[in-house]
Amino acid sequence: MQKHYLTDIVEPVVQDLGYEIVRIMTIGEANPVLQIMIEHKDYNKELTIDDCTIVSKAISSILDEKDPIESQYTLEVSSPGLDRPLTKIEHFSRYKGYVIKLETTEAVEKRKRFKGVIEDVSNEGQITLSMDEVQYNIAFNNVAKAKIVLTDELWAQYLKAHKDNQS
Repeated sequence: MQKHYLTDIVEPVVQDLGYEIVRIMTIGEANPVLQIMIEHKDYNKELTIDDCTIVSKAISSILDEKDPIESQYTLEVSSPGLDRPLTKIEHFSRYKGYVIKLETTEAVEKRKRFKGVIEDVSNEGQITLSMDEVQYNIAFNNVAKAKIVLTDELWAQYLKAHKDNQS
């Protein structure tokens, strides 16, 4: 997965505040949006609007100071959500057993698009994906994009965790 050109500027600020960057992406050309998805370093902790506001203000300050973006843009700091993108090898390990959609840059067994369950992730960066009773081994450096598929099981798990956190 390709590193965004602002990562080196933004990441230290986000990490110092106790968060991790999930993805940085620029969307649009006429009125671009700089989208930064974050999560707590303790990824089991729920991200709030207040968290996003804190990070947004800190990032705005550093971007105003460094001025790395020539044109006008809108900054958007958000949670990755339930159907989150998987951008780091650790994400694949963390979500082992989940259904994902994945696209590769180079074909694997004559295909580039997959929808299946993460079965395993090796120390060498190989992701084993089970799809239609076939296992595919995909190198992490061949992943163009990947995200979790929102399933009934995932939704039920979220509701249970949310209910437990409120108790």
